[in-house]
Amino acid sequence: MDACDMTDPDGVFGQFWEKFRFPDYFGWNWSALLDCLRDLNWLPADRYMVVIDNAGALLSGAVEELHLFVRALEGAAEAWANSRAKPGRTGVPFKVLLFCEPGELPGDLHRTWRDHSTG
Repeated sequence: MDACDMTDPDGVFGQFWEKFRFPDYFGWNWSALLDCLRDLNWLPADRYMVVIDNAGALLSGAVEELHLFVRALEGAAEAWANSRAKPGRTGVPFKVLLFCEPGELPGDLHRTWRDHSTG
């Protein structure tokens, strides 16, 4: 995904809807994003990876929404980590990669991600 197309919540929802082929009932809000990312029964896989290029632009027009975005991804990763994809196996990797130029990641995003990952 390209964060240049994800500068506001609608852009984020649009990118996830398109790239993860969310169902038509997707509600275009943070709860719906989390619900769909925790489900993905229409897109079965042994692992999931969210790749976002130009991460410095991510929610740049709605910085106050960053914590909701991080919370949704964190919730999805936790749900998949506790799931059973195959008998006898626990956990399905759900990873997020943010790509940007050195020093381009905005402080708000860096702090939000750090704060969520440290508890």
